[in-house]
Amino acid sequence: MDSTLPALILGASGGIGHALAETLTARGLPVTRLSRSADGFDITDPASVDRHLGALDGPFGLILCATGALAAPGDRPEKSLRDLDATAMAQQFAVNAIGPALVLKHAPRLLPRDRRAVFAALSARVGSIGDNGLGGWYSYRASKAALNQLIHTGAIELARSHRHALCLALHPGTVATSFTRDYRGRHPAVPPEEAAANLLGVIDSLGPEATGGFYDWRGEAVPW
Repeated sequence: MDSTLPALILGASGGIGHALAETLTARGLPVTRLSRSADGFDITDPASVDRHLGALDGPFGLILCATGALAAPGDRPEKSLRDLDATAMAQQFAVNAIGPALVLKHAPRLLPRDRRAVFAALSARVGSIGDNGLGGWYSYRASKAALNQLIHTGAIELARSHRHALCLALHPGTVATSFTRDYRGRHPAVPPEEAAANLLGVIDSLGPEATGGFYDWRGEAVPW
């Protein structure tokens, strides 16, 4: 990313978002942080997204959407079809897909046109249709799959006006945060600081040809 431009982190009070912001700050990069707890930024509210992002001038070398939810408040990821609930599913799409799309809507104005810049959103491997061999987690899987499509489609449009820009969906791996505490099982988890370093390393390593892609924390492409 361009070290002369500031970064914008959405969801900066969460485990990964906070670690990303702190890592970038330690590198000497100015960071604008937005979160629900600190700023009242609500990614599920279009008026809140427009108000907060409309107040920013940019340009930003990196816009990273680190928001997300595994389940609606008070619920758990569905294990079977009988667990599906329309309201809970809609809440998942609002947080994991529609919200980041509303942020992406502002990217053409907030990213520079004359140099490399990155828009990225945290996705999840379980959003991969090709990699799904276990089933379950319907709303979370579907909302992340929708996010991946939105990122891929947005990248096509963004490339027409910002030919140096990358638009990416990123899988951070299993990270030891409150977000995953109840769902890790036996999966090894890395600290948020390590996840942040991994993600920034991937962002730094990818070229313009990678725009619209879905990559994991090692920089490997994830099946759609």
